Amino acid sequence: MPTETVDPRFADVDRWPTLSVVETMLEGQLAAIAALKDQTGAIAAAAEAAAARMHRGGRLVYAGAGTSGRLAVQDGVELTPTYNWPSERLVFLVAGGTGALMRSVEGAEDDIAVARDEVVAADVGPDDVLIAVAASGRTPYAVAALEAARTRGALTIAIANNPGTPLLAAADHPIVADTGAEIVAGSTRMKAGTAQKAALNMLSTAIMIRCGLVHRGLMVNMRISNEKLAQRARRMVATLAGIDEARAEDALELADRDLRRAVLIARGLSPQDAADRLARAGGDLGDVLAELDRS
Repeated sequence: MPTETVDPRFADVDRWPTLSVVETMLEGQLAAIAALKDQTGAIAAAAEAAAARMHRGGRLVYAGAGTSGRLAVQDGVELTPTYNWPSERLVFLVAGGTGALMRSVEGAEDDIAVARDEVVAADVGPDDVLIAVAASGRTPYAVAALEAARTRGALTIAIANNPGTPLLAAADHPIVADTGAEIVAGSTRMKAGTAQKAALNMLSTAIMIRCGLVHRGLMVNMRISNEKLAQRARRMVATLAGIDEARAEDALELADRDLRRAVLIARGLSPQDAADRLARAGGDLGDVLAELDRS
């Protein structure tokens, strides 16, 4: 596998000046991002297909082992504070369990039976989307979880760093970041991990956008959990509704701190009418505002 290959260019890396080592690692990080350049179409197609399942009430299910599993969990957990994505609509399947997020659990990535059982226990089904991540593209746990989810009707997305591998072959939407050999052979937390994180960032953000949770570049479904975010929310409502921040605060109170409803209330709708219109529009604030402008 390319990600496990020893690159002769780096055979004496431990004897190089530290500055040269760091500069070479930086070049590798830049190359990792460049490896995704020809995958934008695949990421966009996966995001649109996933958003369709989310509009049906489905869940995002992340599966992986080791570094890949940790990166997958990091991507998913950030969707709740950023987009107020319901935590009950996130499922994390990590080889070795949640304890493996902080320390290695030896052999867990090879347990196919556990992966299958966890997919069943999570009741993964046709409305759900399972995103499996594995640098090798061969990790038994990730492959088994993806295959089990697909058998149960879930949409499956795979992110791997080696082309032509079982994980990619088994997925509805394969995304391959061919990052090649690492400066330290097999240390896939480096180039491979960087490319995985970038792919996950693009994929999940595109899903959230297609779910109507972004309007005019703003996180209009953000969870207001502290004073900094409360100030940001007031500014967003004021900007989108064309009012001052004092009136924006009043609208937020009437909307129970829901940004999208607050914008519509500030535009003259009642709280109930704002909620009803958003529900009919699938939560897309832009669609509701366009309807108001037409009328």
